[in-house]
Formats: sequence, structure tokens, C-alpha cells
Amino acid sequence: MPELPEVETIRLGLDELIVGKTIDQVLVINPSSFPNKSVEVDRYLIGASVEKLKRRAKILIIDLSTEYALVIHLKMTGQLVYVNHQHRFGAGHPNDSLVGSLPDKSTRVILHFDDNSTLFFNDQRKFGWVKILPKYLLTDTNFFKLYGPEPLQKKFNLATFKSQLLKHSKTSIKAALLNQSIIAGIGNIYADESLWLARIHPKSLIIDLTDDDVARLFKSIIAVLKLSLQKGGSTSRNYLDAKGNKGNYLKFANVYGREGQPCLNCGQPIIKIRVASRGTHICLKCQQLK
Repeated sequence: MPELPEVETIRLGLDELIVGKTIDQVLVINPSSFPNKSVEVDRYLIGASVEKLKRRAKILIIDLSTEYALVIHLKMTGQLVYVNHQHRFGAGHPNDSLVGSLPDKSTRVILHFDDNSTLFFNDQRKFGWVKILPKYLLTDTNFFKLYGPEPLQKKFNLATFKSQLLKHSKTSIKAALLNQSIIAGIGNIYADESLWLARIHPKSLIIDLTDDDVARLFKSIIAVLKLSLQKGGSTSRNYLDAKGNKGNYLKFANVYGREGQPCLNCGQPIIKIRVASRGTHICLKCQQLK
């Protein structure tokens, strides 16, 4: 599933490419991916221009010149691909649709702009969606209120992080990091990477972590997310950013996807276990269970 860095990469890329453009047509290939009323589409989407791109957790928000916004959740296999005569930008689930001819069999929604450029919403498993919502609902609905603090915002600090964790003191730290109500945007890849960097076993209960453990983890989360943003997200193949560069964070991953390979810290082999119902990469020597 695309996580915070991937969705932020999409936001930054599209911010360079579609702000100011006017949507003049929408083609809905799979209605369940675009659960909107035709009257709202005609009134608030067609003819609207793009004003700003925002992100909340793993959700992309495209503010329109009307009082509505396009809200996009990529879920497990969603991706967005923008194409014009000069650029091709694609990010999200890493498959050939990012670089292949579009539309293809995974294309669910197509937005056409007034300059003949196109934004494709592709989704192999059809879990993702594109919704038109009034802007005031973006802060007032439970859907957005349930998300925890954003880890890359300046107001997110160690005290906030510790307070959020202590609300779930008998939860494993891996499960807590995946809980979007505790901290927004972290998924499996960045949970594994952050825990390895902080030398914390994923099954450790929050109540058993020391203040030093929590401080190391806080710093590790920020460092891992910032590095991933610099590298264009974790898409391991076929990712293209707004300048045509491929995302390459997984080439720099320390533990995720390295099962059987030596730990970069101690040389012991990385193993894969299950924690919080997710495959979890760990070095048993560096990340000992308390």
C-alpha cells in the first residue's frame, strides 16, 4: 500500500503539473471507484480548476476552484499517472501501468484537462476511490478526525509522540505504528525501517519501552520518512517523478525486503516474522525483545 512518502511524492509532483489547469471531462470506467452523484460532478467538478494539492495521512486532496475537492485514496494497488506532450509522472503501486500505454485494464477513472493533458487513476484491485467532497467536510467528518498527528509537521514532537503511544500502552509497538489514529501515514515498510534503526523489537509492548527507546524511535521515524521523500518513495520499479526520475528508496532500505541478507549493523541474517498480522523484517540480534 502506498504510504505517507509515496502520497507526498504524488502531491509534490502533481503540484508542479496540474495546479491552474481546468477539468473539462471525466470518464468513469469503474463506477465503484468514483462514487459520486452526477449532479455534483457537473456542478462542482467539470469546469473547475485545480487550486492546491494537500495530503492527510495517506489521502490526497485536490482543492478545486469550487467549494468542493477531489479526495483520492489509493488503498492497496492505486496509482496516479499524469500524461501530457512533455511529461509523464506516475506514482503509487509499482506495476507496468506507471510506464505503459494508458488507459489499460487497470484504469478506473480518467480526468481530462483543458490543455489536453490527462490524469489516470489506475487500481488493479478496485479498493481505491476518487470522491468529490465539500471542503468543509475535510475537517469535520470522522473519516479525517480519526487520523493521528502528521509525523513530518513541525508541531509533531517527542512529547506528542510519547503521549500518543501511552494511550495504547499494552499494544505492541509495531501495531501502534500501523494504527493511523496514533500516527498518520506510516505503513509496513516504514514501521520496519524505523524499528530497526531504533533497535526495537516489533513485538515489544509500549509499556516496556524506556524513554530512551521512545526518543530513538521518534528520531528514527522522522529520519526514515525524510530519506524516503528524498528518494522518491519506496516504489521499487517503474516509478517516475515529475522530472522523469525513478523512485529508489528501497535500494537504501536497511531491513525491509532483505530477508536472508546480512544485517547492515551486525551481519546476522535478517529474518521475516509476523507481527500485527503483517510480514515483519527484523534482526534478532539488534532488535532484542524486552
